[in-house]
Amino acid sequence: MLTTIAIKNYRSLRDITITLTRLNLVTGANGSGKSNLYKALRLLAQTAQGGVVNALAQEGGLNSSFWAGPETLSRAMLAGEVPIEPTVRTAVKRLKLGFASDEFSYLIELGLPLPDATTLFGLDPQIKRESIWVGDAYRPSTVLVERRAALVKSRIETNNTAAWQTLNIHMQHSDSIFTELADPERTPEVIRLRDSIRAWRFYDHFRSDIDAPARKPQLGTRTPVLHHDGRDLASAIQTIFEVGDRETFDSALSDAFPGAHVVIEYESNGMLSLKFHQQGLLRPLKAAELSDGTLRYLLLIAALLTPRPPELMVLNEPETSLHPDLLPALSRLIVKASERCQLWVVSHANRLINSLNQFEDCNLIELDKQFGQTTIIGQDLLSKPSWRWSQHS
Repeated sequence: MLTTIAIKNYRSLRDITITLTRLNLVTGANGSGKSNLYKALRLLAQTAQGGVVNALAQEGGLNSSFWAGPETLSRAMLAGEVPIEPTVRTAVKRLKLGFASDEFSYLIELGLPLPDATTLFGLDPQIKRESIWVGDAYRPSTVLVERRAALVKSRIETNNTAAWQTLNIHMQHSDSIFTELADPERTPEVIRLRDSIRAWRFYDHFRSDIDAPARKPQLGTRTPVLHHDGRDLASAIQTIFEVGDRETFDSALSDAFPGAHVVIEYESNGMLSLKFHQQGLLRPLKAAELSDGTLRYLLLIAALLTPRPPELMVLNEPETSLHPDLLPALSRLIVKASERCQLWVVSHANRLINSLNQFEDCNLIELDKQFGQTTIIGQDLLSKPSWRWSQHS
């Protein structure tokens, strides 16, 4: 389980560190930085897929994604005594992402290459540093793998004495240690952490329009993990019925739609179709006939009650298309799912926020924006989690 996430110099996230629990609710006014926090988490996930540099390039490159304000905000600036003006940069320009977990912790720093007139790719982001260590705060004594530019080293134990071994001296600046140095003998922690991050799941705006894949019959195959666009909804629900928690599925559906139940029917050529039986109707509704909200709620049930829960699941604005009366039932479903995996919910729906916040274990992360930078309401130096980017920070 992640215990801390830290981001520095990513869009409005100039320098932010957040404590995480099993159920985390991110909220705030429009423009406060919710989307930036969600995107930063997705960037972290891309490190394990080997696509963080390309993902950053698709956002417009490092210059576009980098904090646009001054390097430091003086007390006079914050007090409104002097205008916000550019300051002389003293630190190397770096975008930093990291997290601590109850097993391993990780950070990555990205920057720009040195000027080179021989290439047209002089603005491509480069991985300048990566590190894996044990514990919440970075300490040299707890580091297992350290990458600085093209040099990668790992710690080994020899005769009860810690020593460093060189793993690579020619790492490509666009390649992560997760894709290039996953060796079960030399770097088992890299594999463990890579596989853990790759299992993170993101659900962002399921399609519910008339042409949505979830509305059409699909070839049936056992599906313990719902696709991010919901195309395999019927198979995912049938998989829950056969190898998952059907009782909880039926309960969650009844909580939102009293008296309703779902049947998955086998059609010709191996196709599966969803039939929604609702109290008062003489025939079931096909997926193509469902309202946007009903279809979306079924997608959320299938995602949250997966028979193969990940270590982390992220729901971005799950309230979209849902009637406000469904949100209390959705909150109860989310709380139930958080018993099996860590959940991160981004929402601006007051009814969902209030319903989730009633649960004692809900970690409310309320964002605000001051002078262009995202801050956490109520967080001060005493409540800020322990985090270091280096031994000197």
